[in-house]
Amino acid sequence: MSAEAADRVAAVIIGRPSTPLQISWFEFLLDNSLLEKHLQKPNADPAPMQLIVQFLEQASKQSVNEQNLVQAPADNRRNRTLKLLALKVAAHMKWDLDVLEKGLTIPVLNMLLNELLCVSKVPPGVKHVDLDLSTLPPTTAMAVIIYNRWAVRTIVLSSFPEKQTKPGPHQMNMLSIVQQEKEMTDNILTVLKEQAADSISVLEGALRLKRDFYVHTLRTLELLAADAAANGETESSTAGLCISADELHCQVHYDLGGIFFHQGCTDQSTYEKACEHFRQTKEILKKLSVTVHVHLDEKRLAGYWNACRALTGDCDPSDPHTTPYDQINSLIRAHNHQAVIEAFIKDNTSHSLPNHFRRSVLREFMYKVQQGESGLGEFCHKLCICNAVRDALEGEVLSVRFQQLLLKPSRKMLDFILEVCTRSLKRDCLSEMSRRNMAGFLKTLCEGLEDLSLVFVVSSHQLFLDLLKEEERKVLVERMRKRSATISLSAKPLPSFYDIPASASVNIGQLEQQLILSLDPRRIRQILIELHGMAERPFWRVNSKWEVPPDYISVILGIKDNLTRDLVYILMAKGLHCSSIKDFVHARQLFSACLELVTEFSPKLRQVMLNEILLLEVRAHESLAAEGSKDRPPPDLVSRVRGYLEMRIHDLPLRQVVGEECVAFMLNWRENDYLTLQVPPSLVMNNPYIKVGQLLASTCKELPGPKESRRTAKELWDVVVQICSVSVQHKRNSDGRVGLIKQRESSLGIMHRSKFITFIKKLREPLVLTTLISLFVRLHSIVRDDIVNEVTAEHLSIWPSTLPNIQAVDVEAVAVTVKELVSYALILNPNNQSWLITQADIYFVTSQYSAALNFYLQAGAVCSDFFTKPVPPDAYTDQVLKRMIKCCSMMNCHTQVAVLCQFLREVDYMTAFKALQEQNSHDAMDSFYDYIWDVTILEYLTHIHHKRGETEKRQIAIKAIGQTELNTSNPEEVLQLAAQKRKKRFLQAMLKLYC
Repeated sequence: MSAEAADRVAAVIIGRPSTPLQISWFEFLLDNSLLEKHLQKPNADPAPMQLIVQFLEQASKQSVNEQNLVQAPADNRRNRTLKLLALKVAAHMKWDLDVLEKGLTIPVLNMLLNELLCVSKVPPGVKHVDLDLSTLPPTTAMAVIIYNRWAVRTIVLSSFPEKQTKPGPHQMNMLSIVQQEKEMTDNILTVLKEQAADSISVLEGALRLKRDFYVHTLRTLELLAADAAANGETESSTAGLCISADELHCQVHYDLGGIFFHQGCTDQSTYEKACEHFRQTKEILKKLSVTVHVHLDEKRLAGYWNACRALTGDCDPSDPHTTPYDQINSLIRAHNHQAVIEAFIKDNTSHSLPNHFRRSVLREFMYKVQQGESGLGEFCHKLCICNAVRDALEGEVLSVRFQQLLLKPSRKMLDFILEVCTRSLKRDCLSEMSRRNMAGFLKTLCEGLEDLSLVFVVSSHQLFLDLLKEEERKVLVERMRKRSATISLSAKPLPSFYDIPASASVNIGQLEQQLILSLDPRRIRQILIELHGMAERPFWRVNSKWEVPPDYISVILGIKDNLTRDLVYILMAKGLHCSSIKDFVHARQLFSACLELVTEFSPKLRQVMLNEILLLEVRAHESLAAEGSKDRPPPDLVSRVRGYLEMRIHDLPLRQVVGEECVAFMLNWRENDYLTLQVPPSLVMNNPYIKVGQLLASTCKELPGPKESRRTAKELWDVVVQICSVSVQHKRNSDGRVGLIKQRESSLGIMHRSKFITFIKKLREPLVLTTLISLFVRLHSIVRDDIVNEVTAEHLSIWPSTLPNIQAVDVEAVAVTVKELVSYALILNPNNQSWLITQADIYFVTSQYSAALNFYLQAGAVCSDFFTKPVPPDAYTDQVLKRMIKCCSMMNCHTQVAVLCQFLREVDYMTAFKALQEQNSHDAMDSFYDYIWDVTILEYLTHIHHKRGETEKRQIAIKAIGQTELNTSNPEEVLQLAAQKRKKRFLQAMLKLYC
C-alpha cells in the first residue's frame, strides 16, 4: 500500500466511530473466561443462539482422509470443549426450551440435548423409560426430563402449519442444503414419534417425584471440564440451579397436556388426559408465587383448557364461571340448536365470541351436512345469517357462503335476516359506525335480491326506515324498479357460484380452504381452474404440509402449464398423505385421477404414477395381512411387483421406498424362488434392497441344511457386519456413549443402518425375522465377548464365530438393533417361544432381572397352554432354568430359587440350600413350600427352621413332607405325577406374580 493510500485509510478510520469486531468462535477456546463475560453483555454479538450453532457446527465437522473416505468427527479435546461451550450457553439461558426452540433448528437442538445427556452421565444403551429417575443423581434426572420434554414438545410443534419459504433465483443453490436439513429433521421426528410413548412415561414418572430438581449451570459444567466430578460435587443434591418440584411439575403437566391434546385427533380418550394435565397446570400456577422457571403461554393454556372442556363435556352451563365457549359447546352436545341460534344473536351485541370460533361452529355443522346428517340444513343457514350480520356490524366483507344463500332467497329466510339485524343492534347506545355498517348491509341485501316483492319486504321494514335517510331509500327503490323493468326474471338463469359479487381476496381465501380440505379429484380440479382465473401464482404452495418426494419435484415443477402443474402436484401430495394414514380408498381415487391426467402429455410421469399405484396396492395388501387376513396377493399384483423390480427405463425418477417395499412384499409372501433364481444379476448389484432380499431368501430357503449351505449365510453376514460398522479410520469415543438419536454409520455398507432397520420393520414373515434375529444375536455375542452372558436364538450355528476386524463394529448400534428387532418381532407375534426366550436373554444380560423372568415365564406359558401341559425340554433348558434361578436370586426371592433348583435335570442342592439359608427373602417363603416335591430339600427346610426356632414354619415344612404322594417308596410314576402337578401350580403362580 502506498503512503497516500495509507493516509486516506487512516483519515477514513479517524473520521468515523469504530465498530467493535464480532468475536469469532475459536476465541472462546483460547480464553476460558471470555464466554461468561460475553454472555453478560446486553446485546452480545454473536447472540447466544448463534454461538450454540457455531460451536456445534465446528464440533461435528467431518473430514476426508487420504483414501477419500469421509471420517466422522474426531473425539478430541477441541471438539469436546466446543460441545461443552454450547452447553454453557444453553445453561446461561437456564435451559428455557421456548427460547431454544425458537432459535435453533431441530437437528441442532437434538445434538445439543444429546450432549447434555452424555455429560450428565445418563447410562448409555438404556432406554429412558427403563431408568428409575428417583435413583439417578439430580442433574442426571433433570437432563432426562429436559430431553423428553423437548421430544413431546417437538412432536406437537411439528404438527403446526408453517409458511413455506419461496426460494428466489439466487437461493436455488441452497436447495440441496435445505433438503438435507429437512431429511435430518424428518428422521429425527420419525424417531421421536416412535419413542413418544416412552417419553410420556418418563415425564409421568417425573411427576411422581416430590423433591426439588437441579439442572447444570455454567459452574457445574466448568467443574466437569476441570474433571472435578470425581469428588461428586456435580452430582450432589446442592449442585446446579435449583428448580422447585412445583415449578417443574407445572411445566411437565403443560407439556403432557399438549402431547395428549395432539394425540386426541386419533384417540378421543386422550382429550380427558390432556384436560386433567391442563387442570393441574392451572392449579399449580395459582399456587406459585414466583414462576422464574415456568415458561408457558398462559393464553395458549386458556385456549387448550377451553378446547378440552368442550371436547370432553367437562362443563356445566349453569356454572357462573362457565365461559361463553363452554355454554355454546354444552348446547351443541345437547342438540339444542335453537338455543345456539339465540346465543349467536345475543353475541352480536356482546361480542364475547371471536369470529373464528363462530365460523368454526358453522364449519362443523356444514361438515355434518356433507356427511349426510339430516335436519341440519336450516340450522346451518341461520348460523350463516347470524355470522353475516356480525361481519356486517364490524365492517367485514360478507362471506361467500352467505352470498350463495342469497341466490335462492325465501320470505321466511328474509324475515329471519331482518329479525337478527333488529336484535343485533343496541338501540340505546347505537354508534354511528354500527348504524352506517348496518345500513350498508341492508342496501347490499336489497341489491342482491332480484325478486322485487322481496326487495319491498326489506325496504318497508322499520329497521330499514330508521337507518336509511329518505333520500337514500328513494334512490335505492327506484334503482331496483329500473332493474326489474329491464330483466326478465323467468329467463335469466341463476348466477353461478363464481358470479357472486365479493372481494377477490375473500373468494381466494375461501377457495384455498376448500382446496386444502377436499379429497374429490373433480372438485380439486374445479377449484384450481377458478383460482387460476383469479390470480396467477403457484397454488401447490398453499399448504406447507403438501409434500411430494424429492425424486419427483423437478419433473412435476418442469410442467409448463401452471394449472396442470398445480393439479398434478396436489393430487399426488394428497394421495401420498392418504396412503400414509391408510385411507387407501381416497388414495386410489386421487392417484387414478393423476394417472389419467399425466397420461395425456408425459410418459415419464405416467410411469411414476403407475409405480406409486403399485406401492399403494402393496401397502393395502400388507395392511390387510397385518390385520389378520390370510389371503395371498392376487397373481396380477405379484407379477406387477416383479415387473417393477426388473424395470429399467432411462431417466425415470425412482423412489427407493417402492423397491424396498416390493422386496419386503416378496419376502413376506415367500416368493423365495424368484428372489434367489430369477432376479437379474444387474439388479442385485445396483439395488441394495434386492441384494439383502436375495441373501435373506437364499439363507431361509436352505434352513435347516448341510454345512455347505452356509455360504449364502456368510454373504448375508458380511453385508450386515458392514452396515453395522464404522470407518476403521475413525477412533471410537473414549466413553463409548451414543445419544438416543445420533447414529454413527459407515459409508462402506450397502445402506445405512437406519434404512436397514426401516426395511426390517416392513418384514413379517416368521422365518425371515428368525434368521435376522439369529444373525444379530450372534453378532451381539461376538462384539460383547461375554461367554457367560450370551443371548440365545435359533440357527446360531450357521453364522461365523469370529470377526476379522471387531474394532470396526459399532457395539452400541448392534445392541440397539437387537433390542429393536426382537421387540418388533414380538409385536407381530407375541406367542413365539424362541423370540420370547431371546427377549428374556437380552434383559438378563443387561441385568433387568424382573423383565427377564417375565419373558422366560411367557415363553414357557405359550408352549404349554399356560402350564396346563409340561413345558417342552427344548424350551426350558438347563441354561434357561439357571437364568431364571439367578433372576430370582438377584431379586432376593430365595424360596423361589429353591423351588426352581428342582426343575434342573440334576437337582442343584448346593444352590437350593444356600438360598434357603438366606433370612432376608422378598418372596412369600413358606407359602411356596407346597410346590417343593424333593424330599431332601424339605428335610433341609425342617432342619433350618428347627435350628432357628421357627416353629410355625417348621410345621409347614413337616406338613409338606408328610404328604403321601411324596413318599419315596411310591412307584416312579406316582412321584413324577406329584412333581408335574407342583411344577404346573408353581409356574402358574409365578406367571400371576411377574406377568
